[in-house]
Amino acid sequence: MFSRHTTLEAGIQYYSTNLKAPYVSFREALLKGLAPDGGLYMPLHLPQLNAAELETLSGITYPELASVILGRLIGNEISTDDLAELCNTVYTFDIPLEHVYGKTYLMRLDQGPTASFKDFAALLMGQMMQHFLNIDNKHITILTATSGDTGSAVANAFFGLKNIRVIILFPAGEITELQRKQMTTFNDNIKVIEIDGKFDDCQRLVKSAFMDASLTRFNLSSANSINIGRLLPQSVYYFRAWSQLSENSGDQAVFSVPSGNFGNLAGGLIAKKMGLPVKHFVISTNENDEVPLFLRTGEYKPIIPSRNCISSAMNVGHPSNLARIISLYNGRMDENGKILTEPDLKNMRKDLFATSVSDQETRKTIGTFYREYGKLLEPHGAVAWFGLQEYLKNYSENSGKDLLYICLETAHPAKFREEINSVLKIKLKLPDSLLKIEFRNEEYISLENNYDTLRKFIAQNY
Repeated sequence: MFSRHTTLEAGIQYYSTNLKAPYVSFREALLKGLAPDGGLYMPLHLPQLNAAELETLSGITYPELASVILGRLIGNEISTDDLAELCNTVYTFDIPLEHVYGKTYLMRLDQGPTASFKDFAALLMGQMMQHFLNIDNKHITILTATSGDTGSAVANAFFGLKNIRVIILFPAGEITELQRKQMTTFNDNIKVIEIDGKFDDCQRLVKSAFMDASLTRFNLSSANSINIGRLLPQSVYYFRAWSQLSENSGDQAVFSVPSGNFGNLAGGLIAKKMGLPVKHFVISTNENDEVPLFLRTGEYKPIIPSRNCISSAMNVGHPSNLARIISLYNGRMDENGKILTEPDLKNMRKDLFATSVSDQETRKTIGTFYREYGKLLEPHGAVAWFGLQEYLKNYSENSGKDLLYICLETAHPAKFREEINSVLKIKLKLPDSLLKIEFRNEEYISLENNYDTLRKFIAQNY
């Protein structure tokens, strides 16, 4: 068995959370997606930013910030100039930090081309993959599962990339029509498959394909958050929010993160471990409350099948990235959710406050927030806002302290216009990024929830 605690070799290497695979470079981790032992890749070492370095972040642009943070995590595998060029190419949109009251803000991560926070990772991930594949003159096939926004972000980011083919699986009946059209109106190198099952089934099918030796010739990789290339770019916007809102390097933040597959939270924890001053993360889940229960009881039980809630991107009964989070706290969880080494629960509870939110509470929050502040929340942001209010009730001693409270809004409200309209009785206008796809022709196929069926499809068509 490999240990994380061996002497670090030159450059940052990546280990598998299952600790049974060799260390690899960032390039290898990115292009493999999943480790051969079924684990998820993580940096063996997280570089530290000191107070002086943190204070310099407020005066630079988002592409420059992304280059700085990711450069520390990637090392010299992509040159400074090439990484800067990639970041400048993809990060052409803003991150509004919308004031609510006092030192409480919404971080709206919905300004990208698919109106979802997934754009931050998918766009850069696609470009980094293409960068390495061009150098090596190789091709890969991306196989990914989506509970909503990942599929649209990946389809948009990877569309037309000459060295990459993409297969996207989504659960039947559990995403909105607009989310589906954002995936199914592309063609060329993008193939979309509806699976008669849940998101967890789609994710299981993807992982089964990665472990299937008969599919090795297809060079499969993933664009899900199981891929470290999805996770690292998501750490950057935590630095951005803090650097824009803090007055000095001693200011601490509380982030409320709507959580489904937990990639967003894992990105935030990486930022904290790199030195970002975070007091607490609020884990805000919908009725899929397996992680809040785990933090409360110390026992982890996946929810099978996952519960279908209006915050559809969070309908995950066994989040893959929980293995990474447990690893950050010196524990070990396998891909099935079995805890092999207990994590430091005391420190997890010190850093993380977790709560779950019902659909009824989500709808009520959308209405109350709009009436009180005149601002829109979509279901995932409403879950995060509810979670922040629960945190403030439980940590009332922090209310008078000089903390920043930052609530993540992860998708544009218009992506959930039917739900918003039913709650607020208003008609939302689609942003240009969504309006342009509404009347395009869709193209996708449906398959039963069966791995052999998917394997045969890949073998016959690729």
